[in-house]
Amino acid sequence: MQINTVDLKNIAVRTSQYPVDNLPEFLLVGRSNVGKSSFINTIVNRKNYAHTSSKPGKTQTLNFYLLNNAFYFVDVPGYGYAITSKDRQQKFGLMIEEYIKNRSNLKKVFMLIDYRHKPTEDDILMYNFLKYYNLDVQIIATKYDKVTKSNRFKQDKLIKDTLKLTEEENFIPFSTMTKKGKDEVLDLIEKTI
Repeated sequence: MQINTVDLKNIAVRTSQYPVDNLPEFLLVGRSNVGKSSFINTIVNRKNYAHTSSKPGKTQTLNFYLLNNAFYFVDVPGYGYAITSKDRQQKFGLMIEEYIKNRSNLKKVFMLIDYRHKPTEDDILMYNFLKYYNLDVQIIATKYDKVTKSNRFKQDKLIKDTLKLTEEENFIPFSTMTKKGKDEVLDLIEKTI
C-alpha cells in the first residue's frame, strides 16, 4: 500500500464533530512525546504534516487525518504528561472513552510505546483499558533505532513481559529514521480495510 493523499479533515472534541462518512478508522494512542506525530509523518511520507513538538502534550483534540480518501488516522491527546492539569487529563480521558465506546468504524488501535524504556504505569493502564473494551490493539515500539542491537533481545522481553503480551500479540518495532516497521504497518492497514 502506498499513501498518496492525506488531509486533516476534522478536529473534534465531541461526537457531533466526528466525520460522518463511515470510513474505517485507526486510533493512535500513546504517551506524550512517544512520537505519534513522527509516526504519522513517516506513514504519509511527509516531513512535517502532523506537527511535532519538543513540548509534550500539544495535541488537545481528536484529529482525524483522511488517508487516500479511504480511511482515517485518529490522533488523540497523549497521556501521562505531568504538566497537563488533572482536570484537563480527565477531560482527555473522557473524550477518548466517548470515542472508543461510540465508534463502530474503529478497526484497530495503534498504541505507541517508547522502545527505549520499560512500558510505564500509564502504558499498562492504557493497554488494559483498550483490552477491557475488546479493541484490536497493535503495539508499535517507536525509536527502535535508538537501542543497540545487543540490547534489543532484553528490551523485547521487557516490553512483552511488562504488557503481558501473548505469542499472538507481538509488537512492531518502528523507526522514523530507518523507516523500519513502516511497511508492516501499511500491510496491516491494508489487511484490515
